Amino acid sequence: MANIEEKVEKLLENRINELGYDLYDVEYAKEGKNYFLRIFIDSKKGIDLNDCEKVNDGIMELLDDADYIKEQYFLEVSSPGIERVLRKDKHLKQNIGIEVEINLFKPINAKKQVTGILNNFNENEIYITTNEKNNIAIERKNISLIKTKYNWDK
Repeated sequence: MANIEEKVEKLLENRINELGYDLYDVEYAKEGKNYFLRIFIDSKKGIDLNDCEKVNDGIMELLDDADYIKEQYFLEVSSPGIERVLRKDKHLKQNIGIEVEINLFKPINAKKQVTGILNNFNENEIYITTNEKNNIAIERKNISLIKTKYNWDK
């Protein structure tokens, strides 16, 4: 499915930029018996429902003409949200110095979830400073999810 995501990203990026937005990510997933193509857009002013509708209308014909996806699917256009999933190196790079929450496949120090400041990353590891001021390296293959963490108490 990653191949479809890459094809769709290349297909749509310029069009979404022309419409005045940034393409944050593309996700193609099967959930139950349904397929979903999710297009995440961003802009400096934020994203509202009208922005999503504008992009949806602006990309539908391109997707239909390219016909990359043979199955019937649901198209969803949305913001990546305030707590953004960091799936790509470009996402990690943009969030150096930001607090992240990392869910793990295998526990580290008896924890399956670690929170801290993203310091750096490479092909194999993510480096964070935890709230306990510990610097740790986490193998990327042990990460099930990494996302930015918003402080809701502000």
